[in-house]
Amino acid sequence: MHKLSEALVPGHRSRDIKQDINETIMYKKLALAFAFLSSVTAANATNVYNLNGNRVVGEEQIYQIDPNGITTLEYVAAEYHLGLSNMIEANPEVDPIVPLKGLNLVVPTKLILPDTVHEGIIVNSAEMRLYYYNKGRVEVYPIGIGQIGKGTPLAWTTKVERKKAGPTWTPTAAMRAEYAAEGEYLPPVVPAGPDNPMGLYAMYVGKLYAIHGTNADFGIGLRVSHGCVRLRNEDNEELFHKVPVGTRVQFINEPIKTAVEPNGDIYIEVHQPLSRSQSEFDNFDANVPFSFTKSQLEFFKDPRINQDILQRALHERTGRPVLLNPVEF
Repeated sequence: MHKLSEALVPGHRSRDIKQDINETIMYKKLALAFAFLSSVTAANATNVYNLNGNRVVGEEQIYQIDPNGITTLEYVAAEYHLGLSNMIEANPEVDPIVPLKGLNLVVPTKLILPDTVHEGIIVNSAEMRLYYYNKGRVEVYPIGIGQIGKGTPLAWTTKVERKKAGPTWTPTAAMRAEYAAEGEYLPPVVPAGPDNPMGLYAMYVGKLYAIHGTNADFGIGLRVSHGCVRLRNEDNEELFHKVPVGTRVQFINEPIKTAVEPNGDIYIEVHQPLSRSQSEFDNFDANVPFSFTKSQLEFFKDPRINQDILQRALHERTGRPVLLNPVEF
């Protein structure tokens, strides 16, 4: 751009002016092209959805693993604001650690919003997602939740009591004993900083739990915490600065989400239910049984629903919205 300015100086040669104008046009075209590609990338990786009266939002995407490179499902999940469990459910035949080169992965960025009020934060432990409703939009973040016996709340409405940048972590006596049994000794208080398991920001909900970051690069979409809600650090920092103290927070446990759209389309999204015991957790190949609600049983009876598709969705549990009443020819 600076060369064009020079071309306007009296006495500058005309062929240089033409050359500079052509270069400027080329730079502008390249800038527009890069801007377009950037917008496409941002749109593809977005976790923000406009609320438009539909319960089904977003679109599924396909990620092709580089035929000459290597990656993991965790890497792809992080790129698309998903948890590892979301990618594993959507790609059940894929090795999560060493997926085949050149493989096409389903990226489950299409989803059904939980059947709750569209206010504040909704934590759905069964699908390992946190929803933040804000100004006519919803932002969706993947989370890690509590281990067996140290569960994240499953049916509770509370609020953000306080926020803390640079939180410290005070492990309980039981936690210190647990770590000591594994040969790792925790101090009475872990100071703030990058090595703190709570990350760099924390929002305290109720009196006993927090939504916070992590000092690990793995575990989002898994049952890894002592009951708190864990986010990737970049997601946690973003959410921390947006959510005010006093924000409503609702915890739910809904592995099955359903929706009847304004245009008559009927959808179901089925996730693997949370394990209720250590034996269920250890036997991860077996499907944990559902506890259907009365409203779900009534929903299943809708005569418009293709029962074969419904049964397949309940069996496969892919965590992807499935259309239950497609047009039949």
